[in-house]
Amino acid sequence: MPVISYRDAIRQAIDEEMDRDENVFLIGEEVGEYNGAYKVSKGLLDKYGSQRVIDSPITEEGFTGLGIGAALAGLRPIVEWMTFNFSLQAYDQVVNNAAKMRHMSGGQLKVPIVFRGPNGPAEFLSSQHSQALQSIYAHVPGLKIVAPATPYDAKGLMKAAIRDDNPVLVAEAELMYAWTGEVPEEEYIIPIGVADIKRQGADVTVVVHGKPLRMVEDAAKQLENDGVDVEIVDMRSIRPLDEQTIYSSVNKTNRCVVVDESWPFASVGSHVAWLVSKNCFDILDAPVELVSSEDVPLPYNHHLELAAQPSVEKIINAIKKVLYI
Repeated sequence: MPVISYRDAIRQAIDEEMDRDENVFLIGEEVGEYNGAYKVSKGLLDKYGSQRVIDSPITEEGFTGLGIGAALAGLRPIVEWMTFNFSLQAYDQVVNNAAKMRHMSGGQLKVPIVFRGPNGPAEFLSSQHSQALQSIYAHVPGLKIVAPATPYDAKGLMKAAIRDDNPVLVAEAELMYAWTGEVPEEEYIIPIGVADIKRQGADVTVVVHGKPLRMVEDAAKQLENDGVDVEIVDMRSIRPLDEQTIYSSVNKTNRCVVVDESWPFASVGSHVAWLVSKNCFDILDAPVELVSSEDVPLPYNHHLELAAQPSVEKIINAIKKVLYI
């Protein structure tokens, strides 16, 4: 099986779907002539032309709204936000137009649109460009949200998102674009709303989504030396959420740690921790632990920046806490 980068996996998905369906087009800042801010769209302008790979002005509210209108008219836009931080400029469009049109029309209107781009902290970007905003969008009925953490999942979920008749947000991460992994040459699609057990284990369940998956995997490897067997549940899909896979894992291990790189208050991670505490109460042998970023704007200083985020050490400490070791 070929080994490719995360960015190439996303590009393959977009390329294949644009080739399959002429209604699919890409719009965003620098997606064309510059090949994308993170080179995800490299070569697509040359292949499909400027009517299907569209460089937009620096106005998220404008080109996001244009994409929503195109989706309502029957096209299948992919809107690239250079970063989810900039999507706040378009929040009204996403919430009051994309998310609600199907409901307000009694199902007569579809909004088959994908919003995608890097989400969460990277490095040396300070507080205004390091926000993990998935919980803000997960709060809104009518939106689907996925957070693939591997090239394999990125391609399969991107193809599913493009074919979906509802608005789907694909939360990527700047530091993940160079990550590599195996991706089949034959076509495949990963259904939205299905979690994946990335590692089988018997002692504790760690629930995670997106970039922190690698930290969890590193923590699990280190704890293996201490005889601790960690099961890793990669949510992959934030909304809809595959609750049953999480509950089944916790039912096996009787302990749970949730890892989320966003702030703790009203986050995806805190919601998952509440769901597990509520629905697995009788079989839990310890309170659920949440590992998140600190409840502060992210500092620019690199040492403080790292200290404010989840880490392998913090995950190991949380796992040991629920195991009482």
